[in-house]
Amino acid sequence: MQLPLGPDPRTETLRRLQSLLIQRFGRIERAAAEWREPEWVLVQGVIGARTKSEISNAATDRLLKRYGSWEQVAEAPLEELQAELATQTYPNIAAERLKGSLNSLVERRGAVDLAHLADMETLPAMRWLEQLPGIGRKIAAGVMNASTLDRRAIVLDGHHTRILQRMGLVPPKATTDRAFEAIMPVMPEEWDGATFDEHHLLMKKLGQTWCRPGSPDCATCLALSLCKTGTERVGNR
Repeated sequence: MQLPLGPDPRTETLRRLQSLLIQRFGRIERAAAEWREPEWVLVQGVIGARTKSEISNAATDRLLKRYGSWEQVAEAPLEELQAELATQTYPNIAAERLKGSLNSLVERRGAVDLAHLADMETLPAMRWLEQLPGIGRKIAAGVMNASTLDRRAIVLDGHHTRILQRMGLVPPKATTDRAFEAIMPVMPEEWDGATFDEHHLLMKKLGQTWCRPGSPDCATCLALSLCKTGTERVGNR
């Protein structure tokens, strides 16, 4: 007879990590209401590659103010959108992906409207979004979690995924999709959508400060005791 394996230890690690992150960085309030419309979150995600959030937020607001609706943004000439998105790291790519995703939405839904996602389960809704041009797992999870849909879906950017890999919570070379599949089953069951959102933003702060891509400061990192890579690096010095 096989005995039950018990809870996955990674769940408790995530709880302890969240507590340490809050102690260090404080609580993070959710975005303003106008920044949590699912369509707004989608646009911000599509244009935001390798660009600071505050810059992408401003660009998203600027587009909607100039054109008046996302449908009008979809109809705008590509060159015009590229100029509007000059603040983004990759304005040409951002404009192409934005037009592609918005036009695809209009074709599928008759408008840039994601209201139907509220009636869908989270994973099927994410897969639906991922059929749109330029929409991968990170953006799909962002639409489901950071918007008013408020679902338990973890958003994994480069910082977040790197930390999970270094801590040994997901496979070391996991892609975003694979990391999502690995970490979602062990996310603390008591965390709601808002906690998922806050956790991601705190992990992003950790990745920008201590757990940097090329030069992690493991010795003074708040998560050292929980991190496989950190304890090995510090122990080998």
